[in-house]
Amino acid sequence: MEGQAEALSATALKLALGGDITALRLCLDRIAPARRDRPVTIDLPPVTTAADHAPALASVAAAVSEGEISPAEGKALGDVLELHRKAVETADLEQRIAALEERLTT
Repeated sequence: MEGQAEALSATALKLALGGDITALRLCLDRIAPARRDRPVTIDLPPVTTAADHAPALASVAAAVSEGEISPAEGKALGDVLELHRKAVETADLEQRIAALEERLTT
């Protein structure tokens, strides 16, 4: 099949344009693949510090338990919040270390 991609694509396109539903579906799936996820909108409290994550996760859990979002969507949101928490904590630690180093050098 090596080197035949162009010919196979042309044949699939010709079949699709001729009304072959399977070929049409194949072509359309390549042009506009189905979304595997959807945008999720839920009300979250402001999340700027590590301490803000517990109430945010509680909001996510409530949205899952009320059926507003799926458990998989809730896990994805939880993962995003966890990444954010780690980033906030890392930035905080960097600032604290820099402050300590500054005090040691003066």
